[in-house]
Amino acid sequence: MKITVFGGAGFLGSHSADKLSEAGHEVTVFDWRESPWLRPDQKMVLGDILDDQALARAVDGAEAVYNFAGLADLREANERPVETVSVNVLGNVKILEAARQAGVRRFVFASSLYVYGQSGGFYRMSKQASELYIEGYYQAYGLEYTILRYGSLYGPRADQRNGIYRFIREAMETGSITYSGTAEAVREYINVEDAALCSVEILAPEFANNNIVLTGQQPMRVADLFKMISEILGRPVQCHYIPDPRSVRYDLTHYAFQPRLGRKMVPRCSVDLGQGLLVTIEEIFRELHPELNYDSDFHFIV
Repeated sequence: MKITVFGGAGFLGSHSADKLSEAGHEVTVFDWRESPWLRPDQKMVLGDILDDQALARAVDGAEAVYNFAGLADLREANERPVETVSVNVLGNVKILEAARQAGVRRFVFASSLYVYGQSGGFYRMSKQASELYIEGYYQAYGLEYTILRYGSLYGPRADQRNGIYRFIREAMETGSITYSGTAEAVREYINVEDAALCSVEILAPEFANNNIVLTGQQPMRVADLFKMISEILGRPVQCHYIPDPRSVRYDLTHYAFQPRLGRKMVPRCSVDLGQGLLVTIEEIFRELHPELNYDSDFHFIV
């Protein structure tokens, strides 16, 4: 199948593009920057998701379109509401329209587990609006869709916009973690590799016109996550919880009244959280110490 992946140079997008290629699909990656993880069997297209002509060229001949593009950091979205609407909502509608015009069979959208919760600020609102437009395009034009509501992602290729990445890097650099929220806040972490594999499986016909919830296998308190990071690092990590009444973070639960329920999908064989954190720690260590020479298995090379 010929597939275009918008935002395919990003964290989740690049992993999903890899899994699509490994499954035998012909993948075109569309992003505003060159993907550092582009495979030889993938095509790279540089462009802006607000550029109608660029979008039309990118989806020409595509049978499926994935939209991972957008402003994804909660705090950044709350500080830049106009850009959040422009990129996350208008950008998504422009991709929808390009897909409709090109006769695309399936539109896959990266949403959030927290989309119908009570927190999340402008980011949550942008995902709600985008979901409504996607459903509207199906009702009006018959463009089939699959909406993927991801839990808290972590793993390789993350950066400062990713929560677990920030926690680990701060712990390694300063010996402490500062968190705006409470120790009792609960998350459902899912490794990006697991999320990417599931993002390929949902191309099956039974997932058409469905909202799919993709999370880890068990909820975890933030305090327990920080304890696990401390144990893996092998040294104490001081945790500082800062009450923030303006915070857009989610507290005890991400669930609230949801008028559009999603089916939960659990990876058949998932990455253990502890092992996944260890891999992330190793990757960040390499970033912090580029002068040291390690092989792919994290063995020191003399």
